[in-house]
Amino acid sequence: MSAASVSGQNDDLWQICVDHLAQELPEQQFNTWIRPLVVIVAPDLSKATVQVGNRFKLDWVRAQYAARIAALFEQLSGQRIPIELALAPREAPVKSELVVRKFERAAGVAELASVGTPEEAAGSAFKNRLNSALTFDTLIEGTANRMGRAAALHVASSLGQLYNPLFIYGGVGLGKTHLMHAIGNKLMADNPAAKVLYIHAEQFVSDVVKAYQRKTFDDFKERYHSLDLLLIDDVQFLANKDRTQEEFFNAFEALLTKKSHIVMTSDTYPKGLADIHERLVSRFDSGLTVAIEPPELEMRVAILIRKADADGAVLPEEVAFFVAKNVRSNVRELEGALRKIQAYSRFSHKEISIQLAREALRDLLSIQNRQISVENIQKTVANYYKIKVADMYSKKRPANIARPRQIAMYLAKELTQKSLPEIGELFGGRDHTTVLHAVRKMAAERQLMTELNQQLHVLEQTLKG
Repeated sequence: MSAASVSGQNDDLWQICVDHLAQELPEQQFNTWIRPLVVIVAPDLSKATVQVGNRFKLDWVRAQYAARIAALFEQLSGQRIPIELALAPREAPVKSELVVRKFERAAGVAELASVGTPEEAAGSAFKNRLNSALTFDTLIEGTANRMGRAAALHVASSLGQLYNPLFIYGGVGLGKTHLMHAIGNKLMADNPAAKVLYIHAEQFVSDVVKAYQRKTFDDFKERYHSLDLLLIDDVQFLANKDRTQEEFFNAFEALLTKKSHIVMTSDTYPKGLADIHERLVSRFDSGLTVAIEPPELEMRVAILIRKADADGAVLPEEVAFFVAKNVRSNVRELEGALRKIQAYSRFSHKEISIQLAREALRDLLSIQNRQISVENIQKTVANYYKIKVADMYSKKRPANIARPRQIAMYLAKELTQKSLPEIGELFGGRDHTTVLHAVRKMAAERQLMTELNQQLHVLEQTLKG
């Protein structure tokens, strides 16, 4: 499902704006305030109407985000587009976040105060919340997600047997959510009567709040404990919410007892989760844990070409390679870069080429070139592993120095445009074959060693800012 509903011939403009905001804002803020917006851009760009769910959210969006949205519209379109905020038509009134917070203080569950506005009553008609567009067929397979895809396919085909729970972890925008929806969609295709629910962890928190508020815990338990498949995204958001964790533990146990399946995602592996009860972490780690890696070059190219084709556009292969070489971190950023290029092509009335892509992505390329250098990588890795930067260039070979040096070489190859000989020269005049050995060794070990993969992920996120 797209981040917002859009109408009018300038739909790409809002989508590109959403891509910018997704990169600028913490994911929790983005999901709560930006994702639900409905934006209608006038065909002549005379105004953009931002529809918001309720008065509380309207005031908050106006105060916190309207100016930034207007600035992005002007930056992307080349002209000022007035922003109008309006209440979206609703079928039924929704209680504001302030009511929830007032209840939480009275009930002694202050840790739940960060949740979004409740979306539906616990006893309402059952909705599985699946996005029908996210299937195994629309998922590009590569080395980065092959194990996760295989495990997900097995779960969808033999519910409640092996790999229960299935715990998928990795960085933002790598396709974890796509895999979960693919599992749910396949199960529903094979068994339309199955009770499946996809939710973000914040929605589970919200449902716990409502159950306390309305004294409807019987309905809450009926909803969650009767599922055949529970798909819950970003379980790290349960941190520091003791009562919510207690209810999740109860639901977890009930589902496992009746041989229902649980699939979870997180930004880190189970034992890396902070402020989650030990007994929950133990349950998370009791099934199968798989990592989703940043996509490799060939996979990134395939994703771009497939996405362009789905949009009815032609993306020259050389442009796909140019973008894939410069946007390495995740699928979400890849798709955002493609949308910028497509919009730039439409607005400028030029065919897509490498030069046009370079112009469309100039801000991204400028930031990347300014922030990531081999010298910066050497310094960051040295600080992380508590060695001297000079050890990166030295001939010393003890393990506590040689391994960080190999990691720095690997990251230099992954995150910069430097050739192997150029990297070798910056590491004390080493031969390019030494660099190649380090790159291959770290790439292979990353697939096998969870701890190394997590360290590399932290270093990559640090270097990318």
